[in-house]
Amino acid sequence: MNVVREVTSIAKNDCFAVFSRVKNGFDFPLHNHDYIEINLILNGAGAQRVVGSHIGEINETELVCIGPNLVHGWFNDHKTEKEIKEVTIQFHKDLLNEKLLRKNQLSNVRNMLQNSKRGILFSTATVDAVAPRIIDLKKKSGFDATLELLSIVNCLSLASDSQLLSDTSFIEEECSYTSQRLENVFKYINNNYNKRITLADVAKVAFMADASFSRFIKDLTGSSFVDNLNEIRLDHVSRMLIETTHSIAEISYQCGFNNIANFNRTFKNKKGLTPKQFRENHTLKG
Repeated sequence: MNVVREVTSIAKNDCFAVFSRVKNGFDFPLHNHDYIEINLILNGAGAQRVVGSHIGEINETELVCIGPNLVHGWFNDHKTEKEIKEVTIQFHKDLLNEKLLRKNQLSNVRNMLQNSKRGILFSTATVDAVAPRIIDLKKKSGFDATLELLSIVNCLSLASDSQLLSDTSFIEEECSYTSQRLENVFKYINNNYNKRITLADVAKVAFMADASFSRFIKDLTGSSFVDNLNEIRLDHVSRMLIETTHSIAEISYQCGFNNIANFNRTFKNKKGLTPKQFRENHTLKG
């Protein structure tokens, strides 16, 4: 996959930059950068969104938050509108430093910025509520502009019905988790995903009884142990489908799936595509 490293024009001593443009289509290649990006698109129906391992068609309006170094891009695909309006806000990842983000009042913002490493797609209702403020941000300056940006970020952090886009394997930085036990479990799975892993194995890593751990991981992640295990394995599958020429069967076995039919079914349920379609789509964008 060919990725352009974007160098943005945020001045070294500025907090953020806003870019607003009207255009007839998308022509910028897959890219990444050091900044956190909030991207608003109007009249984009039918265009295609690529964020990390995710590929999807966008609606009439689109609002996403992209974390640092996450590969992303938009492509014309089945776009029907002739004129697209796009507003992009980019800000330094240390605008809100780690010490400040640990404060209780910023817990929602902290969680959103953490999730942005996978890319966040916001609901249509959120777009309708926030889009006018994003569009008008360019009219503000100085301290007022910075306060408004922080207010927009806070508003997005409180939004419901948002969706995480990419698999965790596309995150360059390590994820932080709300529990040290859970972090240890995920590290164990990531180090052993190609082997047989049982509930008893990970319960021992967490120093918990099997039944207690089963409830624990479900409470913290919203998913069962098996679902979490499959998601991590599929993250590695996705990366290998894009970055290697190994056969799909070989990749499935290398990532811990011992039944090819079950693997294909699990992959399609998670991705909405077969492994072959997923590989072909990413090859076309490379």
